[in-house]
This record gives sequence, C-alpha cells and structure tokens, in this order.
Amino acid sequence: MTMASDPHRPPPVDLVHHAHLTGVYAPQREEVDVSDLRVTGNIPDDLHGSYLRNGPNPRFDPIGSFTYPLDGDGMVHRIVLADGRASYTNRFVRTPMVELEEARGETIWSGLMDGYTPPASVVGDALAGTVRQLPDINIVRHGGRLLAMAESDKPYRLDPQSLATLGAEDCDGAMLVGSTAHPKIDPRTGEMVLFNYALEAPYLTWSVVGADGTRLRAPTPVDGLDAPLMIHDMAMTERYLVLFANPLVFDLAAVMRGGALLSWQPERGTRIAFIPRDGDAVRWVDTDPFWVWHFANAFDNPDGTVTIDYVEHAYPVGFATAPNTPNAPTLMRASCDPATGVIKRDQISDRTGLEFPRIDDRMLTREHRHIATVGKAGADHDDLESLWFHDSRTGRDSCFNPGVAIGEPIYIPSDRHDYWGAIGTDPSDMRSRFYLLDADNPENGPLATIDLPIRVPAGLHGAWLPGLD
Repeated sequence: MTMASDPHRPPPVDLVHHAHLTGVYAPQREEVDVSDLRVTGNIPDDLHGSYLRNGPNPRFDPIGSFTYPLDGDGMVHRIVLADGRASYTNRFVRTPMVELEEARGETIWSGLMDGYTPPASVVGDALAGTVRQLPDINIVRHGGRLLAMAESDKPYRLDPQSLATLGAEDCDGAMLVGSTAHPKIDPRTGEMVLFNYALEAPYLTWSVVGADGTRLRAPTPVDGLDAPLMIHDMAMTERYLVLFANPLVFDLAAVMRGGALLSWQPERGTRIAFIPRDGDAVRWVDTDPFWVWHFANAFDNPDGTVTIDYVEHAYPVGFATAPNTPNAPTLMRASCDPATGVIKRDQISDRTGLEFPRIDDRMLTREHRHIATVGKAGADHDDLESLWFHDSRTGRDSCFNPGVAIGEPIYIPSDRHDYWGAIGTDPSDMRSRFYLLDADNPENGPLATIDLPIRVPAGLHGAWLPGLD
C-alpha cells in the first residue's frame, strides 16, 4: 500500500487560510550556515556565546490538522556572537518521523488533534500506530547535553557544534516517561528539576537530574490529581517544585465520540501543587479557575510563604469555548502559604496582552526584580510586537517597540555588562533580525541589530549559552 492509496490518510491542511502556517509563521524549509552577518550598530566585544531558539516548523505541508503551538517539527536556530561578529545556523530536529518523511518526500503523520496514525503497510512495523514526536518547543543545555524539548515526551539530543540530531534522550532515566518542555535548572545547585503529565494514572510525575547529568530522582508520582491535565510550565524555589493544575482536561471519552481531546472545565478550579524538593508530602492550594502557559520565576519568603510570578489567562484560547469573561493575559504575582492554603493574586503590571515572561536565569529560585515579556504596543493592535520590561520594585514599565513581530526575550549576561535579546520578523518584507538591547535601558533601542540570512518563523523558546564550546 502506498500513502496515496491509504483510505484513512487525511487530506492536506489549507495552508493559505491557516493563521499559523502563513505570514511570519510560515514554515522555513531551508537550512543554512552563514558567518559575518550584517550588523547595524555594534556588538559589544565582551559577548561570547550563542542564542538558540526552537519552534514548530513542519518539514512538509501538514495533513489532517495543525494546532499551534502543539504541532510542527522542531527547527533550532543558533546565533553566535563573538569578537563583535555574528553567525547563524539552523537545523531541523530529525526524529524518525522526519527522517522517513524526508526519504518519501511528503508528509506521513497528521496533526495531534486529528487522531490518524499511519499503518505498518505505510511506515513499517516499528513506527506503525505512532504519533508524530514533537521536540519543537524549547532548547536546554544541562549536564553536557543539548536537548530539544518536547511537550510531555522525551527530548532529542543535539550535537552542540553542528546541531545534528543524535537521538532521543532520557537523561539517565530521569526522563524515562518523558518531560514537559520547561524543566528548570537551579543556578545554586546545578540540578535540573522537571515534571511530566500523562493520560493515564499516575497523571503527574517529577524527577531530578544532577549537575553532572546523572539521575538524582527517578520519575516519582505526584498524588492529588483525579484526571489527566495539561500543564505546560513549572516554577521552582529553593524548597519547592510548583505546578499550577489549571482545569484543562484530556477528555478521551469525548475523543471516542468524535469530540475534542482537550476540555476546559472551570468548575474544577485551579489547584496549585507545592512539591517539596526534599521528597516530603505534596501540599495543595485551591483557587479560582484560570489558565497559565508560562512562569517568570518563584521564590521562598522567610515567613514560609511562596511568591510566584506568571502570566494569567482567563482561559486557554484555542482550547476552550470562550466564556463571558474576556481573555486579557496579565502579569500576575501570587503569594501562597502552602501550610494554610491561603493565596492572594495581584497584578504586577497594568498592561494586558502579555506573554513569554523571562528573567535573568541566574536569579531562578531567588527574589528577582526585572521581568521581560512580549506584548502589544496598544489596545488596537493584534500582534505581539513589543518587548515590555517590568520593574517589580518600582512598578515601572518600559517598552521597546521595533514595529515587527517580536519573539520571546532572552537575558544575556556577560563579564562587563548585561543585555536583552530577541528575534523579530518584519511582516512587510518578511526579513528577520536579532535585536540586542542594553539591560539597564532596553527602551532606548538596540545597541546592535543583526540581519539574519533567512526568515525565522515565529516560534517559542530559547536559551543563551555563554562560551563558545
């Protein structure tokens, strides 16, 4: 049987009318290595390192369905800064699915929400009935490994020099059942703490990888959930792993009836798990229903409470029927007492329409002052086109608005000074650039604007890797 004769193979997705497959989101199929990029301004000579960013980028035109940001093959982009110069490299993350599709020259696997899996007559016994692996969300370096992170699956290890795909990785068994895309690395201990959710009990596990890459804790069940929930990100303090169990439920019964895989069930409320990193019993705090994609940071207070900064949504747009309450993503601070269950949530900023909160990663688990987000320049704007910088001590917000579709900010420390950076694509000419900003005064505009040799599709998460090894 050929793919064309498979009677169950879904039809192609309509790329022309799909918001996340056109414009700044359109897939990039070219892989290049280019040095001595054109720079407007000056790259400080104290900067030596690489910015790596991952994101959904289907290798071939998708079939069945395409749900952003869950679908799409991984493509890792690298910008190297050294001696005042810049270079660029990009590579697909080549899972077995990508490799077979490249050999055939077309798409075989459909989108996650479609439910189609190719039979053995199309892909062979080893891959029959599998869904597409999607290490397309984040990039993490830890314990000598460079990892392209997936959503609730094993990551793929990449060669740090060539970005070639080396294969699936379980981090000495700590990721044996998988990992979500956002593990956290403790800058004090070097430990990488992670969690994973599953469709069957135990619905939630957590584990730890030591600074040297060895497993310190095998996947350990988290008691307290009665249903499988989607939980995208986590926060961490010196004492706790913090998980927000928002009520976005995997509804397998609905799928069997032809319904949606994910169900927004606000009557469940939001439950917050405080998982002691020393292995003590989990403590749960209950509050109102809301949705969280991403956290900025969390830290312990001397009185035993925990402070958590994150972006709060009224509901998960695209995965839930819109309630009467409008969705206006807001930067929030939650103060929680795990012992008493008392929680208080306050806005950090009056701005709305924010996402992708980041801090200086050296401050993870400790009290921080500055948070950067991506946001809209004004209420009448539809796209994320500005970087917003929030000072939690003074309450002051400042903005850098390049007038392009801007991506997640990244904090870039160096020996003499610190910076913020981000990739942006101009919708008018579809050219991508990397903007380097002074961390003290980012609203003043870029110290350097680096022209990238190809368009970088609007994507997700990245990391600054100091040094050139």
